[in-house]
Amino acid sequence: MLKHLSIIVISTALAFSSLSHASNNGNQTNQSFSKAKKMLERQVYNDVPKLTIYCLADFNSKKKITDHNGFTSTKHVKRQKKIEWVHVVPAENFGRHFSEWREGNSACVNSKGKNFKGRRCAEKINIPYRYMQADMYNLYPAIGAVNALRSNYNFASKVTAEKNQFGSCPIKIKNKTVQPPNYAKGQIARAYLYMESAYPMYKIGRQKRELQAWNKQYPVTRTECRRTQLIENLQGNENNVVKSACLDRGFW
Repeated sequence: MLKHLSIIVISTALAFSSLSHASNNGNQTNQSFSKAKKMLERQVYNDVPKLTIYCLADFNSKKKITDHNGFTSTKHVKRQKKIEWVHVVPAENFGRHFSEWREGNSACVNSKGKNFKGRRCAEKINIPYRYMQADMYNLYPAIGAVNALRSNYNFASKVTAEKNQFGSCPIKIKNKTVQPPNYAKGQIARAYLYMESAYPMYKIGRQKRELQAWNKQYPVTRTECRRTQLIENLQGNENNVVKSACLDRGFW
């Protein structure tokens, strides 16, 4: 027990050192994913429209979907009733940059004495990971079923899938690739570009050129700018990707 505690203390110290170098512009005030979700529910989406990012479904203060806006699916039926707070840049995409996610840690042992790794271990040990996971700029509401179906797949401009795959919700998912609706592309692009700029250890990769094009093609709206203002007030750091665009359009 003492050995594991020492490891956690050392890892914490190293993590703070790493954080000061690796994420100067990212979230540095809240490590709790649960707290981030509550702040979004109570202090952000009480002031902007309660609409999901991919299907524009309405939801209420209890996270219940009140109007699916035509979304239908035969999969994950129970998760169609409520929204979930989703990472636009999937947690795995930035999580795998941490050794605790890839390899585990000697302090990551369950009650049966078995070692574990992945998100659970990174969450337990690594402070920079927790800050990234709780960054509200990367969190959006989505129908739970859509979150499950999207998984950690990459986005693309064109996916060959059957028409009306999810009713009148225009998202398409095929061969582990997601084609989002046009109205979501700008927000998605700016979430990725923000995460890369705020956390230098994370790199977008092959999608970057396409996301940069989306950022230009689908500019910020007043609602996106207001959401960003509210998050800045709560989280403390600026999202310069969105903020600069909002200032240019006179929305800030």
